[in-house]
Amino acid sequence: MKPVISICVLCTALGLAQTPAPPKPSPAPALTPDTVIAEYDNGKKLTYGELEKFLSVLPAQTRAGVMRDRKQLVERYLLMKKVSELAEKDKLDEKSPYKEAIDSYRMNMLMQAEIQKVSSEFPVRVEEQQAYYDQHKAQYEQVTVKLIHISFSSSPGTGADGKKRLSEEEAKAKAEQLAKEAKAGADFVKLVTENSDDEATKTKKGDLTISRSESATLPESIRTVTLGLKPGEVSEPVRQPNGFYVFRGESVSVKPFAEVRDQIFTDLQRMKTKDWVDSTTKGLNIKPENDQFFSAPATQSAAPTLGAQHAN
Repeated sequence: MKPVISICVLCTALGLAQTPAPPKPSPAPALTPDTVIAEYDNGKKLTYGELEKFLSVLPAQTRAGVMRDRKQLVERYLLMKKVSELAEKDKLDEKSPYKEAIDSYRMNMLMQAEIQKVSSEFPVRVEEQQAYYDQHKAQYEQVTVKLIHISFSSSPGTGADGKKRLSEEEAKAKAEQLAKEAKAGADFVKLVTENSDDEATKTKKGDLTISRSESATLPESIRTVTLGLKPGEVSEPVRQPNGFYVFRGESVSVKPFAEVRDQIFTDLQRMKTKDWVDSTTKGLNIKPENDQFFSAPATQSAAPTLGAQHAN
């Protein structure tokens, strides 16, 4: 029966291959700002342009999320619009605490907009970027190491995949033995291939490159060991919640200017923006005049909250 099944499958495949593919549907025409996408509230029209203005201020990830269910998006937008109009009709935007909250949000939004505008206008010349790079090369160092990862489990024994799961004590003993062998001159790549449980680095012969400027995301114990290794030096096992790591230092290099130029541009722009904010703050010439207010303990409210003011 098996050959018959194979022939039938082959014939079916050939038949499908000879059948012309259905024509691709024509792409839908792009919506214009005045395109009406919904009618609501007894004849009012919602245009694509109006909804697009609302969406344009959302973060890209949030926008992508709400666009997954467009019917729900339209319903919620129109509900928000309707209820906010009712609130304005009731003059809630002129009453406390809503007025203060709206004013506070507006002031904060305008502040952020001005800072962003000022920041975008700061010139950052290539010469500045190069000079910063030359003065901070240590910041762009990267260390390449090889690693062996020996995992352990809280439930040691043979797993469903048939692979033996080590206890923490067994994993530690194995990692110590491998470190000893590596220090004695054993082929580290071979030790990686035959023992490491880290598949991501195992396929690269154990190689891992760590940028000094980005190393803050690493656990402190791993960061200290890897950044301190000399080429050829093998570490003692480093314990982590998922196992023990043995590292060997390979090389220390500096990222080329072309690779970090954009990041330097952003950093310099951020520094100039901070200087502008600090200068603007200093220019306010603030002079404290009430010792009672400024000497109040940090845990004590210096003034009653808006809610407390209107509780009675």
